[in-house]
Amino acid sequence: MNIFSSLFTNQSPVRYAKSGLILFSLACGLMTTAIAQNMAPANASTPAVQPRLSDAILVVVNNEVITRYEFLERLKVIETRLKSQGGQMPPIQQLQRQLLERMIVERAQLQQAKESGIKVDDASLDRAVARIAEQNKLTMPEFRQRLEQDGMVYSQFRSEIRNEMILQRLREREVDNKIQISDAEIDAYMGAQEGSATAAAPQEYNIGQILIRVPENASPQQLAESKRRAEEVIAQLNAGGDFAKLAAAYSDGTDGLTGGEIGWRTQDRLPQLFIDAVGNLQQGQVAPLVKSGNGFHVLKLLGKRTQSVMRAGAAPSNTAAAATVKQTHASHILIKVNQVVTEADARRKLTELKQRLDNKAATFEELARLYSNDFSASKGGDLGWIYPGDTVPEFERAMDALPIGQVSEPIQSPFGYHLILVKERKADDVSQERQRAVARQAIREQKQEEATQDWLRQVRDRAYVEYRTEEK
Repeated sequence: MNIFSSLFTNQSPVRYAKSGLILFSLACGLMTTAIAQNMAPANASTPAVQPRLSDAILVVVNNEVITRYEFLERLKVIETRLKSQGGQMPPIQQLQRQLLERMIVERAQLQQAKESGIKVDDASLDRAVARIAEQNKLTMPEFRQRLEQDGMVYSQFRSEIRNEMILQRLREREVDNKIQISDAEIDAYMGAQEGSATAAAPQEYNIGQILIRVPENASPQQLAESKRRAEEVIAQLNAGGDFAKLAAAYSDGTDGLTGGEIGWRTQDRLPQLFIDAVGNLQQGQVAPLVKSGNGFHVLKLLGKRTQSVMRAGAAPSNTAAAATVKQTHASHILIKVNQVVTEADARRKLTELKQRLDNKAATFEELARLYSNDFSASKGGDLGWIYPGDTVPEFERAMDALPIGQVSEPIQSPFGYHLILVKERKADDVSQERQRAVARQAIREQKQEEATQDWLRQVRDRAYVEYRTEEK
């Protein structure tokens, strides 16, 4: 099964693949750095209604338009976010150019998603928004109030999150699910892991990237111009320029407007050309210019550290100790939250079921078959042996805290509410099948960055784009 094709595997919403599938950093950024409305308070000398210049079309993207109003609203969000991160703002014209290009690519992606029938229903959107509120330690009423205080219209916020989810699903289909990994690649990867000269824990890197994308079938002049821009960025960095500022001004990467930081990753989850470029750098140094099929990459080593503990889901090393992991045999009863069943309903139902279990009025298996909203219900809720990282964090934390044979209180996860029963635990060597699955995941992540950028370049190159005004 393609582990990127779903948020969960083994037909259970508890199990899932860690691919950074829906990371709500943009969403949380929208909430925490939302723009204040550009409105003066009403007073005796100010008319109740202010005249406003009519909107204008900035760009036509295929059969849709990007208006000046849309652009200025996004610009205010980006400016506020960049200011909140500290450092200097990039030149406004460069920031405007990068933002408009980002909006063009996003609009083309949304059009492709629409043509492909990709949608996000209201129930899924409600769960996503509720999770963002929870991450900010706010109830939904408090969350809405905070958005309004920060000048963000709630309906606009929901629209932004819906678009993010649609784009993520489109990328999963068009990029993640099309990455091909051969058995020979897995064999080579595992052989390299086993043949490693050191038994030290793996290295993690935090890399900043500024991508200067080149069009497909670029002319020599286009290649030369892109290389010149990339070399100009490196010169500015070596002269003490702020990386986040330059990323916002120059980068065509998906993380450019948020500072260009890729985040902490082990070397087996980075493109090999990135590791070759930064492997021998000291923190803060800039790598020589890197060329790939997508363009020119300016890379800066923001941090480097050694892992002291094997990460859940990480590829096992050549040591026996690192190949031994804790497994938990668990069962659960899931009550999903939807438009019919509220959170309160789900908690109340599971509390009633737990009371029946405590009173020995029924067995866990019987109640799971009768009430669980999971495919595991037919097996009495049995999830089998679970490895670290197989389940969502909320489920795993509750499961790990349970003594064997004890049933949890109702536990909330993105899928609803659970009762969890731990049957047994063991420490066992990672099976060959498991090692190959982990190796496949690591190889996929190595390929994912370049594949995503290549796809975005194709989306941009195929789109019909017409600029209607020079005022951006």
